Amino acid sequence: MSLPKILESKTKIRFQDCDPFNHLNNASYFNYLINAREDQLIANYDLDIYQHGKATGKSWVVGTHQIAYIKPAKLMETVTIDSQLIKYTEKTLWVEIRMWNEAKTELKAVLWSSFVHFNIIKQRSAIHDENLMKLFKEAILPLEASSFEERMKSLRAQKQSA
Repeated sequence: MSLPKILESKTKIRFQDCDPFNHLNNASYFNYLINAREDQLIANYDLDIYQHGKATGKSWVVGTHQIAYIKPAKLMETVTIDSQLIKYTEKTLWVEIRMWNEAKTELKAVLWSSFVHFNIIKQRSAIHDENLMKLFKEAILPLEASSFEERMKSLRAQKQSA
């Protein structure tokens, strides 16, 4: 049985995370998107990054984030968040995370993040072990777009043709 390549979950937008217009605050998108990815990894791949850190002394730190805000997420709205591993190397992961309305008919935000595997004790980057590399090989779903800008252009074109 193969692993799912696109992971998905739902969550509700909460009052404390919204601005005076009842829209999800720009900075809060990161929390919703990254928290969803962490939960999805546990549910789908049995990978708890915090347990992994405790057991190995290694975890991941954010290298970069690129985000596009497309439509506002609103107070008490249920949103669907999906994510996928789009690229990996022996030390770095690249993930795309998307926020949609509940029915996935309206894209709200897209985040590209890179995560560097990091040895907490030595305070430097670390190579992924064999088991992680095997997981990444099974889980990866690359995109045709080679840049965030190209990806956004592609998503906008899909929206217009729909």
